[in-house]
Amino acid sequence: MNRYDYVGSFLRPERLKKARRDFENNTINAEELKKVEDECITELITKIKELGYHTITDGEFRRSTWHLDFMWGFNGVEHKKTIEGNTTFDGEAAMIDDTYVTGKISCDHHPFVDHFKFVKQFEDEKTVAKQTIPSPGQFYAYFTGAQLLRNTLSIYENEEAFAKDVVKAYVEFVHEIYDAGCRVLQFDDCVWGGMVNPKLACGLTGRTGDALEDYKKRLLELNNEVVAQSPKDLEINTHVCRGNYHSTFFSSGAYDGVADLLFGEENVNAYYLEYDDERSGGFKPLAKVSGDKKVVLGLITTKRPELEDKEKVIKRIKEASKYIPLERLSLSPQCGFASCEIGNKLTEEEQWAKLKLVKEIAEEVWG
Repeated sequence: MNRYDYVGSFLRPERLKKARRDFENNTINAEELKKVEDECITELITKIKELGYHTITDGEFRRSTWHLDFMWGFNGVEHKKTIEGNTTFDGEAAMIDDTYVTGKISCDHHPFVDHFKFVKQFEDEKTVAKQTIPSPGQFYAYFTGAQLLRNTLSIYENEEAFAKDVVKAYVEFVHEIYDAGCRVLQFDDCVWGGMVNPKLACGLTGRTGDALEDYKKRLLELNNEVVAQSPKDLEINTHVCRGNYHSTFFSSGAYDGVADLLFGEENVNAYYLEYDDERSGGFKPLAKVSGDKKVVLGLITTKRPELEDKEKVIKRIKEASKYIPLERLSLSPQCGFASCEIGNKLTEEEQWAKLKLVKEIAEEVWG
């Protein structure tokens, strides 16, 4: 088992940000943008390998956001530039595109498959390429929440029909990327990060009481249905987040309220869990992680540049091991460094220092 890892996204180099601005301003074409993306991703993977990590990704360098770019790759989804910030993160409005359903959801040759193939070529005997995507439940929740449900139901006769198409499209994507050589897939899932906060859960979903509980079960079922229809040798993990935009967050709350469903019944291989501050609560809910599923403790924050105290992190790992055996634990940062293109408030040098610390602590704890 790999004892140290990272969630997925990395700070975009300035020259990549400039290239994307130039592309939007029509001063360079798509081919020229891709050339810069390819070069920056190649440099990123080289650094990841030099640091001794066993997982490689493209750092999400071809995306503007961690989730929406993936959604745009499906038939039936359209988007446009937002005029005002459309999601509030701890006092800051996130400037991300308005995204909505315009037709029946389906998938054929998703652009992320070609993105993955580029990373796959850099695999060697010590590394494996990981693909990160929003979970099926995240996709479903985005379009059936309080803000967009009416629009979605203008296309679909009911939520059940929409859910069925989401599963079908995801299964098509999973098999396509599997055929491209992917063997590690990560479901990124902010929905459960919102569900830990009862008031926020009601606000986001527009549901209360039994309706909200049924909604949670549907999200779980969607994730499990896709896992069940995926190749058996494809490792599927999930990352749970409470928001990660420009070093801000949108939710707070312990895992206790979702542990039975999320930890007990979701059929993934491992959970990458946010645990960098008091907003995530304690480790007791980890006792609900069923079977031999693993937990990657996100004890190192990507939201602040200051390095954590190594001994305090080790102490927290030992505390977590009271609820789940140490051999089923490993360590990572709590989230990506740039869930959106804007990135978190730290430098690339500080980003790499965080990852060096993660590896150093993991080698000291697990040897």
